[in-house]
Amino acid sequence: MVNKYWLVCVVIGGLFFANCSNSIPEVEVSPVVTDRVIQFSGIDWVVRATKDKKEGPGPNLFSASDKNVWVDSEGRLHLKIREEAGYWYCSGVTARRSLGYGKYTFYVNSDIAILDKNVVAGLFTYLDDDHEIDIEFSKWSIDGNPNAQFVSQPSTVTGNKQRFDILPNLGPTVHSFDWREEEIAFSSSCTGDNGQEKSIYKWIYEGNHVPKKNNEKLKLNLWLFKGQMPSDLKEQEIVIDSVRFTAV
Repeated sequence: MVNKYWLVCVVIGGLFFANCSNSIPEVEVSPVVTDRVIQFSGIDWVVRATKDKKEGPGPNLFSASDKNVWVDSEGRLHLKIREEAGYWYCSGVTARRSLGYGKYTFYVNSDIAILDKNVVAGLFTYLDDDHEIDIEFSKWSIDGNPNAQFVSQPSTVTGNKQRFDILPNLGPTVHSFDWREEEIAFSSSCTGDNGQEKSIYKWIYEGNHVPKKNNEKLKLNLWLFKGQMPSDLKEQEIVIDSVRFTAV
């Protein structure tokens, strides 16, 4: 019988993570064996950890500590970038099973606009660097850059990426991609002053790089672009209320 405290994440090795802001791929290394598998929104997630060597994206160090990744008493997922003994540790989780075609909806509690310019928050499905669907929040280290983007990889292909801004103080926001065989419908929204849903940005991708379902995994992460420290030298955090998946 497998010890319940030791679970192994089996993922496809040798994958590549393409940074959506440039053409240089970031290596997404298979997570090491970890004893942390958490439940969040009815899904089992393997908490990512690196050893003493930085890995992509970034490259960065990733910690499986409950100071970096935890589910609170209200069932919300916290992903944190924190400094310890002079090193900055990022965070990430990977769903243990593939979900395939359907609508992926992410209910984000945090104010995306206050993330440091060197921070990247990703909500995405991933098989390899050419078969990846991204919702990402980052300024990619450039002041004044839009802080959000929708992508169907590879992002270097014209028309595969749309950038937009999420304004501060909107309260909780909702982000989704509805992945079908021939198209991906992206959406970001918030709750307006009248209590009704208010659209922030929508985009339908119908290009040549809609990935086919193929044992890809859903991932959530918070990391540092090019492995840089936060420009304000403060710890960073994103709180996700829930993730919902509706199959086609």
